[in-house]
Amino acid sequence: MKHFLEYFPLLAFFISYYLFDVYTATAVLIGASVLQLILLQILFKKIPRQNWVVFAVVTLFGALTLYFHDDNFIKLKPSIIYGIFALVLLGYQFIGQSIPKKFMGKEIDAPDAVWRNLTFGWAFTCAFAGVLNFWIAFNLPLDTWVNFKVFGLTILTFVMFICSGVYLYKYMPNDDDAQQQK
Repeated sequence: MKHFLEYFPLLAFFISYYLFDVYTATAVLIGASVLQLILLQILFKKIPRQNWVVFAVVTLFGALTLYFHDDNFIKLKPSIIYGIFALVLLGYQFIGQSIPKKFMGKEIDAPDAVWRNLTFGWAFTCAFAGVLNFWIAFNLPLDTWVNFKVFGLTILTFVMFICSGVYLYKYMPNDDDAQQQK
């Protein structure tokens, strides 16, 4: 359910864009983001920080898009979000904390160098996604950008997580270890 909630605003934006236009889709995106936060609070009793960051950027750039009737603002949103994520990943690593290790370190016992490399990989992927989004948004047609935003960035995120799993595979506990811990 939580995974569906993560992609719910994006799906709502995509459907609204193809049924109406980018401005209606932007308004729907803002509304879906509000609903996402409400449902996260009701169902999980907690709204992760990343959802607050995304909500703030969606609301700000969505409002600017609607107020100025200029889709360039909403096109910037993914680049800004990915830029923030890259900076946060690097910032935490700089102070000696690995965000991937915070997420997976209890289940996977990997050396600090592996977590550091994974952090840099995630940060690079976020920076690459932000730059690629910017280039596509301002060099290709709006339909191309919407499809890239929905499918391209989603696929890039999944590829990043698959690569992370492959990279961490040798450090994952095997079934025998998991049984012994019970």
